[in-house]
Amino acid sequence: MRRRPLFRIHLLESKKATVECMYGHKGPHKGDIQEFRTWLEEEWGRTLEEIFHEHMQELILMKFIYTSQYERIYLPPLMPSDLLRPGLFKGTYGSHGLEIVMLSFHGTSARATKLTGDPNVPAGQLTLDVDLSQPIDLPELDQQRNIDVLSRIILGIHEKVQRGVEQPAGDTSTSVGRAAKESGGAVAESMEVDHGACADASQSGSSSSSPPPEIQPFVLPLGVMARNENTDKQCLCFSFYGTGLIAGHGFTSPERTPGLFVLFDEDRFGFIWLELKSFSLYSRLTDHLPHAHAPNMERFEAMLRNMQSWTS
Repeated sequence: MRRRPLFRIHLLESKKATVECMYGHKGPHKGDIQEFRTWLEEEWGRTLEEIFHEHMQELILMKFIYTSQYERIYLPPLMPSDLLRPGLFKGTYGSHGLEIVMLSFHGTSARATKLTGDPNVPAGQLTLDVDLSQPIDLPELDQQRNIDVLSRIILGIHEKVQRGVEQPAGDTSTSVGRAAKESGGAVAESMEVDHGACADASQSGSSSSSPPPEIQPFVLPLGVMARNENTDKQCLCFSFYGTGLIAGHGFTSPERTPGLFVLFDEDRFGFIWLELKSFSLYSRLTDHLPHAHAPNMERFEAMLRNMQSWTS
């Protein structure tokens, strides 16, 4: 979320130009192609050859065009009922690399809206829609490793939600909003999980039989692709049913598909895309944006609608 100069171009009276490299600790200097390669690998996680691939050029261009349109980005206001502090997160999207999303809360719904997009799902679209009234009681860890077991649980909830069937009155899902209000959104304190890495669930004494939204042990199912570290460790989490937006190239045939929202702590959450058999991990951005807070929820939601109108 910050501008980092890479090159500086000097136009000379002789109608020639010189190019200085701004990258590195040496200050402005005459650069070379190796410095450019190093910058690409550190900033994008891509080699020069990959950058020049047609698909990757399109991706970079899209991200530049959309981010350059943000004259004003409102951060969502913090409400007492929010499960955690809303804000900006960076998430892993497979071959598309890191993308930035805005996490916000709307009643019993948690939504992640793309601030940067890709050739499949552009910026402004609702990438994740989580139903906080549908917590998921995860099975035992050995069953969690079987994606078929987890899929049956999530698809069962998905079918029920699609039919519009309400949960029984005695269901523990009503405790989600109440727990959030009582804690003031301080999920990290209640979970007692180190922000730097997943905690070992075997030492916690937690059980998957604890009623949602209690903390539960979690492990990534076998066969689910993840492009981030520490995903094979046992963690503690809250988990909820949600849907993720997938589409073909050029945002064709968009479709909301079911998945599992996994909240690890105040600064990290993940989402298992069942249909894609992939896992996205989202981490809070630490940028300080003191003047970006929305004056009220109405102004924030108006900004979201304006963003979605770009590609709807």
